Amino acid sequence: MVVNPMNWRMPGYPTVLEDSSGKAQHLIIRMIREDIASILEKFNPVGLEEMNSIRLMNRTDSKYVFSIRKLPELLKLAINQYHILQIDNKRDFLYSTVYMDTSEFLFFNQHIKGKLPRFKVRYRLYEHNDQSFLEVKCKTSKNITNKNRIINRLTKDNIDSTGIIFLRDYIPIDTLNLKPVLTSRFVRLTLVGLETSERITIDYNMSFSDNTGKVIELPLLAIAELKKEQFNNKSVFGKLIKEFNIRQTGFSKYCIGMSLLYNLPKQNTLKRKFMQISKIERES
Repeated sequence: MVVNPMNWRMPGYPTVLEDSSGKAQHLIIRMIREDIASILEKFNPVGLEEMNSIRLMNRTDSKYVFSIRKLPELLKLAINQYHILQIDNKRDFLYSTVYMDTSEFLFFNQHIKGKLPRFKVRYRLYEHNDQSFLEVKCKTSKNITNKNRIINRLTKDNIDSTGIIFLRDYIPIDTLNLKPVLTSRFVRLTLVGLETSERITIDYNMSFSDNTGKVIELPLLAIAELKKEQFNNKSVFGKLIKEFNIRQTGFSKYCIGMSLLYNLPKQNTLKRKFMQISKIERES
């Protein structure tokens, strides 16, 4: 066995011992997730309707990628500052997202090259209530992101007639050329600042899979996204996360997942992102 040095350790968790079975790592991840579940129960809850009453008219989004080891302590410090979204007595929710693309991976290449406008088409399933949406996101030539969606479900890897009609209004290609290329699954919790008018989503327990059954997991990563008004400087979360030496960064689940599962050109543009992921995994 080899002990990995860690740049940062969460008190109460042992150092990861790597062995051929990975049992030690799975044990530690389970301990962390149990701690997270316990901490979430200490937040005051907020319902979906009250959360949606917070209108962010001139919103800015900031993403942060960090080790899941830091998440329990970060949540503890946020308990008295935020409410947590609760639906049907649940406070963390499993999401399953199927991304659609062409055989030539048009949308992926648009993102990698930074082309504008660019598009993303996906089916998002909220597994706690089995509700599915077809979503299309467009980043315009003015660098503004627009998202539209309808209740719709992917059927036998095909977009139904309702979905086809919906997409024709938003994407400039034949929808019949789209097929499922990537499935992303993760757990999400949402913190709500009622007084500071902000929302924070935190995703963890991520995995990616393709249509052949290949699965790649990133259980050591957590991704936080802070959504607030552009000139709102009252974010406690924004200040807290800096104390953990976590810096703002971009992170596209779609691009990362595609690059992990497929041998695609232009992957070198994500080299720095994979170096960041490797560093976080070494910390864990």
